Amino acid sequence: MVAWALRQVILWVVIGFVAYGVALKLLPQALSLAPAQQQAANAQTDAGAAIVNSQTFRADRTGHVVLDGDVNGSPVRFLVDTGATMVALTMNDATAAGFTRGDLVFDRRVNTANGVARVAPVTLRQLRIGQFSVYQVQAAVVENLSISLLGQSFLKRLSSYDMRDGVLTLSWE
Repeated sequence: MVAWALRQVILWVVIGFVAYGVALKLLPQALSLAPAQQQAANAQTDAGAAIVNSQTFRADRTGHVVLDGDVNGSPVRFLVDTGATMVALTMNDATAAGFTRGDLVFDRRVNTANGVARVAPVTLRQLRIGQFSVYQVQAAVVENLSISLLGQSFLKRLSSYDMRDGVLTLSWE
């Protein structure tokens, strides 16, 4: 009787291993997560990893980076100026972005590379360069400025910016 019981146990163990092997061959997804569970697991894994986007711009022959952007939906040509505290707009670009002369109060003075200039502080609703947009950007309209400047009030909102071998890389998450 003990021999019969031992054979039964061995037989069922062998049948169990065979069934397990067949299940692994025929139903490989049976042991994996369902698609929705797999997507949730991937999302949790990726949640800690930041998605970084970047855009590059080549310097011109003088070493300056000039790029096109939008301020409040209007096109603006910018000179990238990492030494500028904030974005600075020409009077023409400010007008195109919706600021009228009557809206502007030129009550501040700043030192520029060309000397002292009067400026009117403004807040830009949106400033977009390529696919990257920032909102509520502190800026100034500068009298007698020949080209708008992309300064630190925009640049500090990026994850990083880097100038290497004549190529400016702007990166954001």
